[in-house]
Amino acid sequence: MEPIPPQPPRSTWLALVEAALREDLGPGDVTSQALLSPEHPGRAQVEAREPLVLCGTDVAREVFVRCGADFEPLAADGDALEPGSFAALVVGRARDLLAAERVALNFLQHLSGVATLTRRYVEAVASSRAQIVDTRKTTPGWRALEKYAVRCGGGKNHRMGLFDGVLIKDNHVAAIGSVADAVKRARESAPASLRIQVEVESLEQALAALEAGAELLLLDNLPPVEMRRIAERIAGRVPLEASGGITLENVAAVAASGVDRISIGALTHSAPAVDLALEWNADSPI
Repeated sequence: MEPIPPQPPRSTWLALVEAALREDLGPGDVTSQALLSPEHPGRAQVEAREPLVLCGTDVAREVFVRCGADFEPLAADGDALEPGSFAALVVGRARDLLAAERVALNFLQHLSGVATLTRRYVEAVASSRAQIVDTRKTTPGWRALEKYAVRCGGGKNHRMGLFDGVLIKDNHVAAIGSVADAVKRARESAPASLRIQVEVESLEQALAALEAGAELLLLDNLPPVEMRRIAERIAGRVPLEASGGITLENVAAVAASGVDRISIGALTHSAPAVDLALEWNADSPI
């Protein structure tokens, strides 16, 4: 796997941490306050309960630090963990550890889930040249973190938003009237620094978009046999991206059709949370 890019800027996710802590703690953890003295010590490990790709350690650290505890990562984002292995050690007052536990695990479990699912797709197409990329189908407010998790899994990021890429979709074509007219209008008006990508649903649309000046084609909801037909006709003149209906069961066949990229919304909108737990262990030798 390639080196994991830097964590997204803190400014893109600190508000999520603050909101999650307010939501969970409110005026305070009444259970821990009732059971534990303010100075009762605590020590625990974040443990993997299933095979997973870790992601979100900086965010989890922020949660624990804000609650007054120390967080020491024992693995890095992008690392593959086996059941029983430790992702981090947390030390501090017991009340502080327990106040941070659920919020920190929520971030870790979701982001590691995205990274883990992405890694499965990346491994499924490893024998091809196709790259796995994400989409804008992200949890509102979580886009920077979820796209970071995709990178931790070995995938690539598509555009971050509507502002940093021209993608002419079916509704744009319907509003303009034709693929060719939409591409021509985009070439006349869009920033010259941005490539023009066009969603197409047939060989005829693909050829029309190419002739009009499209620089990347998105093959939407097409069977692999039709993708291959388009790839053979385009013959590498522009990159091809497959999208729509991609699963772990069919992604290898899609990759074998000759496309360059495969975009998958499920990476972020349907990745199941992985099983990570905070295991209390006051006598841990770590």
